[in-house]
Amino acid sequence: MRSLARWARTWALGGATLALLAVGCEGRDPAVASTEEEEPTTGAYVLEIDLSRGLPEITGGGLFAAPTPTSHADLVRTLRQRQADEELEGVFVRFGTADFSMPRAQEIGRLLQAFGDRGKPVTCHADDLGNGAMLLASRGCSSVWISPAGGVEAIGPAFQLLFAKSLLEKIDADVDFEQVGRFKGAQETYTRDEPSPEARESMETTLVAIRDAWAESIIAGRGERVASALEDGPWAAPAAKEVGLIDAVGYLDEARKAAKERAKVERAELGFGRGSRGPGGIDEILRALGGNDTSSMPHVAVVRAVGAITMAGGGGLLGGSEGITEQALGRTITALTKDEAVKAVVLRIDSPGGSALASDLLWHRLMLLRKKKPLVISIGGMAASGGYYLACAGEKIFVEPTSIVGSIGVVGGKVSFKRSLEAAGVHVTTIAGTKDPARAGRAAYLSPLEPWDEATRAKVRASMVAIYDLFLARAAEGRGLPVETIAASAEGRIFGGDEARERKLVDELGGLDDAVREALSRAELGEDGRVVLMGEASSLFDLLDQEASARAAADLRREVVLPALLPLAQREDLAAFAEALAPLASGERALAAMPFALVLE
Repeated sequence: MRSLARWARTWALGGATLALLAVGCEGRDPAVASTEEEEPTTGAYVLEIDLSRGLPEITGGGLFAAPTPTSHADLVRTLRQRQADEELEGVFVRFGTADFSMPRAQEIGRLLQAFGDRGKPVTCHADDLGNGAMLLASRGCSSVWISPAGGVEAIGPAFQLLFAKSLLEKIDADVDFEQVGRFKGAQETYTRDEPSPEARESMETTLVAIRDAWAESIIAGRGERVASALEDGPWAAPAAKEVGLIDAVGYLDEARKAAKERAKVERAELGFGRGSRGPGGIDEILRALGGNDTSSMPHVAVVRAVGAITMAGGGGLLGGSEGITEQALGRTITALTKDEAVKAVVLRIDSPGGSALASDLLWHRLMLLRKKKPLVISIGGMAASGGYYLACAGEKIFVEPTSIVGSIGVVGGKVSFKRSLEAAGVHVTTIAGTKDPARAGRAAYLSPLEPWDEATRAKVRASMVAIYDLFLARAAEGRGLPVETIAASAEGRIFGGDEARERKLVDELGGLDDAVREALSRAELGEDGRVVLMGEASSLFDLLDQEASARAAADLRREVVLPALLPLAQREDLAAFAEALAPLASGERALAAMPFALVLE
């Protein structure tokens, strides 16, 4: 065990913007309120962590966004901060039915395990346990409870892929896609009904590595006795207890009571989740407006780069996160480069990539920052294609074994509907200004109404090869390796974190906490140095009574803002992949993006 660092005690929320100030009442969430008699308000306690609403990499924004769970980085900060609290005698974690990305689950599991290693029991309760939640519980919980009607749904990870060849053939659509890298597989979604041998090999190899890391973590926490049961579910609660996957069957209030009895205390204190009062928020905003912004002190800045990479994004006042935009993230990088109080930067990446142009521009800004101060990278669920383009600018890259890394390649193309329209009686005529008939279709090469001719296809591919070569050169420069070393792991292949480390695409296994420690060391700020989390502004509803605002936000979204939004679009993981391809629709010819929407279930 490392000595207990106290850098978390100095974490602050940076970049807050006050759009509208409202005052409301804040009551304790009835879902987590104790059913027992009134508890003491001081003295030894059990720290309660409510993860029932999930643990996103970054919380959604927008003026009318509903109150959202705080982020992974916030929980890392909370757990590190509380480790130094001498009155804390135990931890109680509520999962509900939430599941978690495996890389985040691994890091939170390690941080919770640190409490148990110090003799502070960690009791966890879930209604259901999925793959990620099972990993987290096995690694971090001293005792795992399941609701009587719940169960363990953890049966191993899988990728699911969609192919649209037959559909596009039925509507006479033309597919014009090119790729650089034989494993990239971009056009396969549109031209095949199953993955090619190369694409299947890449995904199966990566999935086996992720599965092995997942199983090893669970077995390390629960013991060898669960090895045969892990992928033999789903298990009802009593059966899960019998095979050793959990320790007890009971309701939330019973588990909370057991947590306090085990820690020999009479009170629980909500430290994370809905209803908790974490650092930052409106108090931090008011301090900043009053001229008491402590971010002027020497510190490490933590910046989160989450989602698809685009030039400018398309979010707005009512929307949520815009993903990674060259416009916004570029401004942040430049500001941090110039800020003398910032002694080092940690960039937390979770991205499937997107615009090749935006990726290269951001890489350049990051390299300029790196020349002035240490830049450390922490990879969350994924740093693929353009996401890895950004990561390779770091001096040191940390990754979890279950993260996805790589996909170094370039894709580009379109689906055109000229024949589809003609079949419906609509005819398209393209009139070009060129005097060369061989180039008549070139002017409309990005149009969805005109397929490519062979000359145009050759020009597009030549352009993409140039961008691919640039990608290899950027990665080699950032990593300080020969281009040949990077090229051996390129061509669109993806890897689990451990293999990525063996291939020198990353440096070390670890999470955000490890990256922050590294940055503090490189900045010579010491383990108790200050860390500023570059956060998102609070929405209007975050400043009001949470129970009432949650209902108001739900009504607004349902009846006014998003009445026609398909349920599929609510999936953040799927939306990020869709957004990664969006630059093609706005005129960009090449993407550094994952070709498949890989959803790890």
